[in-house]
Amino acid sequence: MIHYSLRDYENALSGCGLLVRSTVIEDKKVLGLTYDSREVVPGTLFICKGATFKREYLDMAAEKGAVACVSGTEYSDFPCMTVSDIRRAMAVLSNMYYDEPWRKLRLTGFGGTKGKSTSAYYLKAITDDYMEATGGKESAIISSIDTYDGVVREESHITTPETVELQKHLFNAVESGITWAQMEVSSQALKYDRVAGMRFDVGVFLNISEDHISPLEHRDFDDYFNSKMLMFSITDTAAVNLDCDFAGKVLERAKEAKRVVTFSRRDENADYFAYNIKKLGHGSSFRIRHGNFDGELVLTMPGLFNVENALGAAAAACEQGVPWEYIRSGLERARSGGRMELYSSKDGNIIAIVDYAHNKLSFETLFSSMAEEYPGYDMVAVFGCPGKKALSRRRDLGTIAGRYSKRVIVTAEDPGEEPFAAISHEIEQYVHSAGAACEIIEDRGQAIKRAIDTAEGKTIILITGKGRETRQKYGREYIPCTSDVDYTTEYLREYDSRHS
Repeated sequence: MIHYSLRDYENALSGCGLLVRSTVIEDKKVLGLTYDSREVVPGTLFICKGATFKREYLDMAAEKGAVACVSGTEYSDFPCMTVSDIRRAMAVLSNMYYDEPWRKLRLTGFGGTKGKSTSAYYLKAITDDYMEATGGKESAIISSIDTYDGVVREESHITTPETVELQKHLFNAVESGITWAQMEVSSQALKYDRVAGMRFDVGVFLNISEDHISPLEHRDFDDYFNSKMLMFSITDTAAVNLDCDFAGKVLERAKEAKRVVTFSRRDENADYFAYNIKKLGHGSSFRIRHGNFDGELVLTMPGLFNVENALGAAAAACEQGVPWEYIRSGLERARSGGRMELYSSKDGNIIAIVDYAHNKLSFETLFSSMAEEYPGYDMVAVFGCPGKKALSRRRDLGTIAGRYSKRVIVTAEDPGEEPFAAISHEIEQYVHSAGAACEIIEDRGQAIKRAIDTAEGKTIILITGKGRETRQKYGREYIPCTSDVDYTTEYLREYDSRHS
């Protein structure tokens, strides 16, 4: 790592047209970069960020040895670089501090409303098989499920980290000898410059539908769509799903990338075309045609819709030179914790699927697919919605679940600073309007237990939203909790003991 001086950072901000004024007099080496006063060490350049930023945070940083700050508001009594756009400034600073680590990686970004994490894990399994065969290191991943960078392996609570953490993860990967990395790229990350200043070797665009519309996220669908499209301008090769809504508009924007390839289950003229798709046990198989290659691939993760995610991952791998044998082996063994995890009772009457599905497109895809793949099973849904965000989900998820399910149990799903009762009763009215019975049980464990204990005959239980997460957001805090997977396996064991 190069330890640049304060003057170097000042010049970088000035060169980008972001520096308004600087009161930095004494030039010093910068030995740390953070916006969290708790992480300040002597020599840190401190970033004053956020609508809730308080002067006391800067005072704390100064006490702990910060040498200067970067801020959208000038502080006259502390060395300060005042900037016109703090988020863009953060991207410039973090890219510079960590020496643009993304340049030293094969980096793939996954964008879309649903399927990002599954596709990222598909590609991780592919590249890990390739690395194992060629003597390389396990690939890095930054996702909404968890993060691995060669140093850190931890559960995530945000899809794409802030730029300082993101560049640190990529730096850790490079320092650990990792050569491949894949990450989810959220609309918020694109809108608020978390990935500004970097490039993706391949950017995979999966799909889009209305989501994240709220005062705290995107004001309307146009804002959401245009934010998603920003990925192409920082992408070398764009891989676009021709089957997605607004495919024409997406392809037009994809021209901002240096190169565009396509994938599809419907259009045989796509560069990567999937056909002869079959259900295979709880998984699936399909053939893929690309150029002179035409071969069969197998997925052991449930859900025929995952063919679309696998296609995107296969395209990303192939475009970066991964041989088909590793694409085949990786996809067959791929698992994404908390994604389409299937558990069944010993008598076969109950099939429980734990998944992270949490928006309109993922719900419609999941519920319609399971209804088609498991005919003769009643459906029970267990889910909730987060507080103060993506407000349309309450209508959309309640309506979809109510349309497909015999019963719905609404439970807590990161209510945050909004009362659970307000969220759940809003969902309940849409469930009833769609024709399903509805219960409200705040405790997720009790909700899952209720779904299993009251199942009658052949029942498929869809438990969505939290997967393997072990934290639940109440207020501004993340409270430790048992994962949906652990609850499901525990209560299925109890069911089996009663019915043995």
